[in-house]
Amino acid sequence: MTGVFEAATGDGPLRGESGARAAEVRVAYDGLLQIRRVTGTAPAAWELRQMVSAVALALEAAGISPSAVDGSGARTRTGYRVRASDSPGLVLVDWPGPPGGGAAQEEEPRLQQCVAALAEAGWEALMYRGPRRRRFLEVEPRPASGIPPDD
Repeated sequence: MTGVFEAATGDGPLRGESGARAAEVRVAYDGLLQIRRVTGTAPAAWELRQMVSAVALALEAAGISPSAVDGSGARTRTGYRVRASDSPGLVLVDWPGPPGGGAAQEEEPRLQQCVAALAEAGWEALMYRGPRRRRFLEVEPRPASGIPPDD
């Protein structure tokens, strides 16, 4: 691996779909799971401090494709986008895509897929309708989701 690993939030360039990227994601997520085992918490403290990155990593590790933008900020790919919320302890996930790309028509089933992946990873996600009736998720740590410590 070169450089620092960054989970794809859906607001950056396409990170590639190579086997090398899949391996990087797998190593990062396995490391996160190891931190959870050692600390006995899920989500771990790092995840709570870096919720956008942690939620993006969980979605990418589940094999869900992120959205992407080019250098000018134009959306080039349909997929999830994770971003901070104005409310502490909460992040937002939506399903944007390029104009005319059909993101609005596929967003409900794809966001349901995100809900399932996030639940598996220890997060609680609720779907809402926002402006222009577009759906989005509010994601927060699952209440009382800690892993019991070894006695």
